[in-house]
Amino acid sequence: MGSQRRSDTSSPRLLITGGSGFIGTNAVEYFSRRGYSVLNLDIKPPVNPMHRALWRQCDIRNKAEIGREVCAFAPDYVLHLAARTDLAERSDLCGYSANIEGVENMLAAIESAGSVRRAIFASSRMVCRIGYRPTSDTDYCPPNLYGESKVIGERMVRAAGLGCDWTLVRPTSIWGPWFDVPYKIFFTTIARGLYFHPGGCDPVKSFGFVGNTVFQLHRLLDAPRERVRGKTFYVCDYPPLRLRKWAEMIRVAMRRGPIPVVPLPALKLAARCGDVLERAGWYRVPLTRFRLDNLVTDMEYETSELADLCGELPYGLEEGVAETVAWMRSAGEIPRR
Repeated sequence: MGSQRRSDTSSPRLLITGGSGFIGTNAVEYFSRRGYSVLNLDIKPPVNPMHRALWRQCDIRNKAEIGREVCAFAPDYVLHLAARTDLAERSDLCGYSANIEGVENMLAAIESAGSVRRAIFASSRMVCRIGYRPTSDTDYCPPNLYGESKVIGERMVRAAGLGCDWTLVRPTSIWGPWFDVPYKIFFTTIARGLYFHPGGCDPVKSFGFVGNTVFQLHRLLDAPRERVRGKTFYVCDYPPLRLRKWAEMIRVAMRRGPIPVVPLPALKLAARCGDVLERAGWYRVPLTRFRLDNLVTDMEYETSELADLCGELPYGLEEGVAETVAWMRSAGEIPRR
């Protein structure tokens, strides 16, 4: 598909980089169902086998390769989602070259294609540590190398002088079908009866169900240019959720027993043990100090402009939980009941 020059102008053409990832998989499904001609450029094959015909293998770190594919497809719109998103790198920003060189290469490819009307570049809430309230879109406080790589990517986009409309989005903590670490662990921990409410804590969280996330991306692609050009949006559900209410909804949907409450000092001790296990090489540690801080700290972002632009979201919290639990059962992530 991507190897041929554009010939069909009857439907809008959308290029999604990273369409084999979590948000990307949902975006490919969402937009292809709505009549878009979609091409997914990703180094990995789709996790949803139904999307394989829409995929071309491509490494965004290869400037010639990505430039060739973008020019051949001649997209009207670009969703640049491809990135390395794990937090495992602790020594060198080179480990996050996909987030730096990849952005640089996409900027060049978009300019060379000459067909792009609007591009959305995905950054991350981790351009600032949790609990930090930035004073502007360029006030940064990254907590790790992943966050630093996203800061660099944002600065590249702002400095590029793209001829098309562009928007930066910072997905917060997104969950739903096709997800992985860390929120799949949260759901599976509840499913196994191993989750505990942290004593004395019920933080507010600007999380987002992925069905709402792709809806918001669609609205950002369609919005009048003066409302999105050069702007930065935190992408999440509104209003924010309460952690205990969310966990209880998941528990009920999974037909589990009541969730016990554990004193916060005990969880802090377990988190320190998790840090030791993680340093020893255990990748999927259920609880670390970083995850515990994320769990118990309020995380609320300004979404009034996004809400005004997008309007009512298609999924409520209970609907999102039900759809996610149903997907986990169908995918064999949790037992069928």
